[in-house]
Amino acid sequence: MTVPSELPTVTSLDELARLVESGRNLYVRWSRGPRADLGGMASTDDLTGISLPGLSANALDVEPWWSHRPVRLWVARRLYDYSHLRSSKGPGVRPWVLRGSEVGRGPDNEPLVRDVVPIAWIDAGVINDAEEEVARQQGEWGPMDRGLSRGSGGAVGGAGEADGGTA
Repeated sequence: MTVPSELPTVTSLDELARLVESGRNLYVRWSRGPRADLGGMASTDDLTGISLPGLSANALDVEPWWSHRPVRLWVARRLYDYSHLRSSKGPGVRPWVLRGSEVGRGPDNEPLVRDVVPIAWIDAGVINDAEEEVARQQGEWGPMDRGLSRGSGGAVGGAGEADGGTA
């Protein structure tokens, strides 16, 4: 798989929502990017060290049960749920959008994808917008960071958290 020398960057939550509305099989991956990921095309389970059959990612496609609710809120939630990865996975980790084929599920039920086509980087401002969008909602939401719930500050596993640093 060749990686374009320069991926475009999604700079707004609305732009990302339009991208999600325009296609299927879209995922977000938090890592150091396609160049770092596509050589081996596999993630590793942090807990056991087992090599997984694809890259761990998080689906961006809107589920049918979401019905006619705003795609913008859907996308905000998908980014917000895993926003802790930018700090827990180390320097240089950022989100990017890819198209791929799901080949299985990881130990935390996250999609594992192959046949990856890099689409775009997601600007840090989009994550901030996602956090603001979620904060405006009723109910209590929080990122899916098991480390916070255990009080250890470090997540083990978690959807999209395989790889020992390159989820």
